[in-house]
Amino acid sequence: MLTNIDQIELTEFRRDLHRHPELSGEEVQTAARIVAALKPMSPTRILTGLGGHGVAAIFDSSKEGPTVLFRAELDALPIQERNDDIAWQSLTPGKSHVCGHDGHMTMLLGLGRMISRQPVARGRVVLMFQPAEEDGSGARAVVSDPAYQDIKADWAFAIHVKPGSPFGFVSTCAGLINCASLGLKIKLVGRTAHAANPEDGISPAQAVARLIPALDALGQGDGGPQNENFRLVTITHVNIGEPSFGVAPGEGEIYATLRTASDEGMASLEAAARHLARSVATEFGLAADFEICDNFAASVNDRDACRVATQAMDALNVPYGHTGVPMRASEDFGVFGWNARAAMLFLGPGEGHAALHNPDYDFPDDLIPIGCAIFERIARDILGSA
Repeated sequence: MLTNIDQIELTEFRRDLHRHPELSGEEVQTAARIVAALKPMSPTRILTGLGGHGVAAIFDSSKEGPTVLFRAELDALPIQERNDDIAWQSLTPGKSHVCGHDGHMTMLLGLGRMISRQPVARGRVVLMFQPAEEDGSGARAVVSDPAYQDIKADWAFAIHVKPGSPFGFVSTCAGLINCASLGLKIKLVGRTAHAANPEDGISPAQAVARLIPALDALGQGDGGPQNENFRLVTITHVNIGEPSFGVAPGEGEIYATLRTASDEGMASLEAAARHLARSVATEFGLAADFEICDNFAASVNDRDACRVATQAMDALNVPYGHTGVPMRASEDFGVFGWNARAAMLFLGPGEGHAALHNPDYDFPDDLIPIGCAIFERIARDILGSA
């Protein structure tokens, strides 16, 4: 169990992380803070630079057994925080931990304290502090890193805070837990002209006007992600030409987020969106170019891993259920499940708590011991205690 001193120290550490957010791919100082916090726990090894700035602490029993990985995220968001009533608000303009990742990291550190005091009987515990979750690139980079092969997980677990749920309530289910999503940039290229003679150019304006409702119609979100054919297209940004009254535009851009209940469904939806954009571009004499961003695979909970997690929560009297899952939102944790039995849990901070990615969000410190207890029970149920 965490002591009162543990909880005080972990709370202060979480708030210090909150003060110093770093964006995806920039998590140099965050990783250094994590390494410094891990060293007093004397893990068997600490790996750094995984998939960028990722950190992994390995607690090896030296006895044969599975590797159980617990993941948290290092990165923050490009959002200006609006929490003037807390002393630990972000000190970096335009960046903040309004994603809950500061709390997730702290729960892993609490787990590390407990494992260091009472080691597991067999196998290994890996605390994985993953970079670049918010843009969907971090988990793929970590599992593709040659160093990851030495600590490749047999089981993988993660907890993410989920505003809107009762305090301490965990939402989870076997099967799909987070949708696949992909950011598709569509660039339409024509030719500028004087605004007095637009016929001398090739404007993307009409093509953009046609594409916005047509892309939206490719997926209306009917039935939600419980439906295996769920598809949703959200137009997030549109730009045509330059801010000028004298020039008819020659280029346009549409940003569309595609969302599906499976990776196979995503391949089909992306192909349909590209075909549609090319067809409309050709109709209006334009070229069409594409760029993929924020590419998240579907996250699917393994049935056995979900059972282990729910049995742990039963033992701890932590309430749980299927409320609010599977989610439309995406999470790159699913990549760890490609070669491991994996499960994601969503922990509620209270129905009235600010939503994730809102400028007034702050992680509730009282969730730290709950998350730590769930993780520890899972670890000991699989690996035992020395």
